[in-house]
Amino acid sequence: MNQYTRSGATLANQVKGLGIENPVVLDAISSVPRHLFVEQVLAHKAYENTALPIGQGQTISQPYIVGKMTQMLVEHGVTSNVLEIGTGSGYQAAILGRVFSQVFSVERIRQLQLIAKRRLQKLDIYNVQMKHGDGWLGWESKAPFDAIIVTAAPESVPQALKSQLKDGGILILPVGIENQQLVTIVRSGDEFIETQHEPVKFVPLVSGDTA
Repeated sequence: MNQYTRSGATLANQVKGLGIENPVVLDAISSVPRHLFVEQVLAHKAYENTALPIGQGQTISQPYIVGKMTQMLVEHGVTSNVLEIGTGSGYQAAILGRVFSQVFSVERIRQLQLIAKRRLQKLDIYNVQMKHGDGWLGWESKAPFDAIIVTAAPESVPQALKSQLKDGGILILPVGIENQQLVTIVRSGDEFIETQHEPVKFVPLVSGDTA
């Protein structure tokens, strides 16, 4: 067992102590080497339960919240067809790829998207399809989705994402500017049932895309 394998197991134990108890999610956190998703100078902090900068004004999310959002999808009964908005470093996409059979991920910053794609290939995670584009618009050609997970905070819920949920599907995202709340939205026909959860802190979900 090398240093990073031990560190992954330690990280999984940390988030388990915070309420992430699903064994499949914990196994994914334990097995995905988080140090590969940050700059080498920050590798020593990779297995701490903290968000870290990844450049371009973006961050790699706190492992607890990655586990929390993933576990919430599992608890809803999701097994496949998950859309992620905001690929970023690719860490959340890698966790999703280990938990669900088919994942789609959209990133507005092309450089981040290309780096994340290479990281997942290095880890032999091939069930995640990636696209460079505007996350506010979702990925209409692949819809409807069983679940959509958003890893940046819009001021209000993007209508396109709600419309791309299948009936019974779940959308989970942080909402707000200064005071952000983790929100789940479940589609029931033409109705959308919203539930507020804990306070969170994410970078803003910016519209448009950029090279």
